[in-house]
This record gives sequence, structure tokens and C-alpha cells, in this order.
Amino acid sequence: MKILITGTTGYIGMRLIPVLLQNKHELVCCVRDLNRIPQEYANTEQITFIEVDFLKLETLNHIPKDIQAAYYLIHSMSADADGFETLEEICATNFTYQINQTECEQVIYLSGIVNDKVLSKHLGSRKKVEDLLNKGTFALTTFKAGIIVGSGSASFEIIRDLVEKLPVMITPKWLNTKTQPIGVADVIQFLSKGLSVSKLYNQSYDIMGPEIMTYKEMLLQFARVRNLKRWIITVPVMTPRLSSYWLYFVTTTTYSLASSLVDSMKVEVIGKPSEINQILGINPMTYTQAVEKAFEKIEQNAIVSSWKDAVNAPIDQHFFGKHINPPKFGCFKDIRVGTVTDPKKALNKIWSIGGNTGWYYGNFLWEIRGFIDLLYGGVGLRRGRTHDSKIQTGDVIDFWRVLYANKKEKKLLLYAEMKLPGEAWLEFKIIQNKLYQRAIFRPKGLYGRLYWYAVLPFHGFIFNGMLKNIIKT
Repeated sequence: MKILITGTTGYIGMRLIPVLLQNKHELVCCVRDLNRIPQEYANTEQITFIEVDFLKLETLNHIPKDIQAAYYLIHSMSADADGFETLEEICATNFTYQINQTECEQVIYLSGIVNDKVLSKHLGSRKKVEDLLNKGTFALTTFKAGIIVGSGSASFEIIRDLVEKLPVMITPKWLNTKTQPIGVADVIQFLSKGLSVSKLYNQSYDIMGPEIMTYKEMLLQFARVRNLKRWIITVPVMTPRLSSYWLYFVTTTTYSLASSLVDSMKVEVIGKPSEINQILGINPMTYTQAVEKAFEKIEQNAIVSSWKDAVNAPIDQHFFGKHINPPKFGCFKDIRVGTVTDPKKALNKIWSIGGNTGWYYGNFLWEIRGFIDLLYGGVGLRRGRTHDSKIQTGDVIDFWRVLYANKKEKKLLLYAEMKLPGEAWLEFKIIQNKLYQRAIFRPKGLYGRLYWYAVLPFHGFIFNGMLKNIIKT
């Protein structure tokens, strides 16, 4: 079957693709920028990648007419834009219009459980998208999931941060809100097994784990899995804004995502029972089992996808292509060159930079810079990286974004996502046993120039020490 995939590089999309490939389907995967094709699928015969931005109707003509089914996995919750509801509405409207021009028989949409009378902006937007998709000429199958628990999921990583960092938590009252979490592996089962099942056409189902829990109970069960003793005290006086800042400073989330989560966590997310488990033969795992399974993946360094690798703001369709060649003029540069006696080892070090490995020199200074970035509303160093030694275009490494990663070419290019009065790139490239390390900064106005000269003294030993330790055998 020929299937269209949207949200290709997203948390769910990256986990669904290998299952569909295993089931021998032909996939047409939509990406906003062809520079961000997942490396493991770049030369896969069963996959065709097309450049599509669902915010721009004129790009949708790349979608082939002979697709038979499609997955709608577009989600704007982590976008830093206030009007994410408008973005989701435009995407759904454009998607519906274009798919109506194809042979598509079924669209499968992953939404959220929306059974409470009062919905958050996020859940209200999810419901609006379902209404728009229902206007299509295709059969719509909607799976509405509870909180998704899995390695790399936003909910999992936030709970992990809270539990592992705070022995005692003074928390807002919304921790007593009830929810019904579901393991990510079960979500993928529903999505893949629901394909071409005519009984599910034009139907909507809540999918959830077997337990109804409060967020407080989720934190405490998570702590038990990790063999940690934790005490949680809820207080009624913490405002939504204060709650958002609390999540922002304690966990790896962005402030915009924290704000959306706080808004959603005040709403009960409890599913309506149905026959969907019996129809598809799925027996969802418990919350504890989902957490244990997530840590198995983490310990094996086998995290398939992470919410942190999503681009957290609307970007130009050709964002990666535009920034893949740093500007030559109007920039300050710190260029250092060292002789490499073991190129393979040096390259492996470069591919492991950041995250748990650190930056090979002056890590405490990098941490200070990350803390300063947090104070100014930036991402800080907390995002880490999804894999300890694997990198592909679009990944995050602390407060950098991977623009280009090619081991055969021996080149890695990073783009700064910290708060800066300008733009910054960091490049590593090995040519004929020489490692070229370039830090490039394009200042914005006078403040940008003053910033460069203020940090210049630190560059002298940070970048020099980093280079020496990378080429060290």
C-alpha cells in the first residue's frame, strides 16, 4: 500500500515509519526541508521524500495522486507562537483540500482525549483539527491518546527531570488532576494496526492505558521504578504563570511548551471505553511497564526519537538549506587548526560532543553560559542530545541545532539556538588529517559586536582546549 506520512521527523512519525516498512508498505514522507531527511532512510527504496509545508498550499502539489492512505501527525503544541491554533487550522485545511485531490481512501489522525467539558487551548485545537479533517472525501479514523509515555516523550522527560532532581516537591494543585497515560509502543500499535480496517472508517476512538491516575501518582510511581523516595506537597496558590516558570527552570522543557502543558494539565484526560482494544487485538501496558520499557531503551542508547529534536518555532521551509553555508562577510570568526593522527577517533569524538560527554574543555563555563541563557528565556544546556554517538540533521545538542552531519565528508555544522544578539555557527571538518574548527558569529547591531568582544577572552582557551582534546589520542 502506498501511504503518505506527515510529521515525518516528529516524535511519533520516526517511530511509526520502521513499523510500516516492516509491513512492506511504500511510503511517501513529507518534510519541510529536504536537508532534514533522516539518514537511516535516505537510500531506502520503499521511501520517497517530498518537500511539503502544509502552511503553504502551493507546495502541496508535490503529493502524488495515487496514495491510498495517509497519517496526519502534524502537531504545533511546542511551537513558540501564540497562535498555534491558527497554524493547526491552516495545516488541517490545506491537508484536507489536497488529499481530496488524490485516491486516498483512509486518513488516520492521532489526537488527544477531549472528554472534559472545559478544554485547554491545546485540546480544543486538536478537536478543531478533527472537525476539519472530517470534511474530507476520505474516511477518517481518529485515535485520541492520553499522556504518551516513552523514551524521549515530553511527558516522560519532564517527569524524569522532576523526580530525579527534586527529593521534595512543592507543586501546584493541578497535580491532583486525573489522567490515563498510554505507552508509546501501544500508540504505534494502534496507528499501524488501524490501517485499512474498514470497521474503523469514519470512527473516533479513545486509546489509553488501563489505569486512571493523578499526575502526583505518576510522579510517585516513576520514583518507585527508579528506587527513589520522593515527597510531594501540593499548594493551591501557585498561578499558571508561576507553574510554567517552575516547569521551565526545573525541567528541560521550553517556556512555551511548559505554558501549554500547565494549561492542559488542569483538564481531566480520561478515555471513554470502547471495543477498539478487542478489534485490533491490543492489550495496553500499565504506566509502570511503560516507564520500565522507556528506561530499557535509554540504557541501550536506542531512543528512536525525542520531542527535543522538534523545531520549536515556525521556520522557513528551507531553514537548514539557508544556514548550511555560514556567511563569509560581516562576521567575526575564531578559526583553529590541529593535526589529527587518528582521524577516525577524532571524528567519533566530534560525533559524541555535548550532552553527557560535554564539550571536552571548560564544561563549567559552558554550564554557566547555559544558565545565563535560561535566565534570558533561552533553552540552556538542559536539552542534551537524543543519542550519545549518533547525529543527524535537525537534532539538538544542548543549545545547538545540527544543520549538517556527514561522517563520510568528516563534517559537522551546528547552529546556535541560545539567546544571542546575532547568529552563531560552530563547524568541525577534517581535511587530509587536519581538523578545522570554526566558530562564526554574525552580530546584530552594536550590541552584537560588544558581545563578541566580551566573550573573546574566553574563546582563547575554551576553543583551543576543545580542539586539543578532540585530536588527542
